[in-house]
Amino acid sequence: MPLRNHLKEFRARLDVNQQQMGQLVGTSRQTISQIERGDYSPSVTLALKIAKICHASVEEIFEYEEEENDESDRI
Repeated sequence: MPLRNHLKEFRARLDVNQQQMGQLVGTSRQTISQIERGDYSPSVTLALKIAKICHASVEEIFEYEEEENDESDRI
């Protein structure tokens, strides 16, 4: 998956669990878990909320990696 994240590390710095992080940003523990595993890409709004709570930029928490086999970039 091309979107990687460091949410677990930022959450640990805040000393909050997934449930608490979900409450802080207005989502569920399950969504936080899915984001951390890379199974779910958050909306822009949710990514911004997470960054604000973590006192970081979106780019510090989430990074986009180009897939090497992506044909659309060659056009």
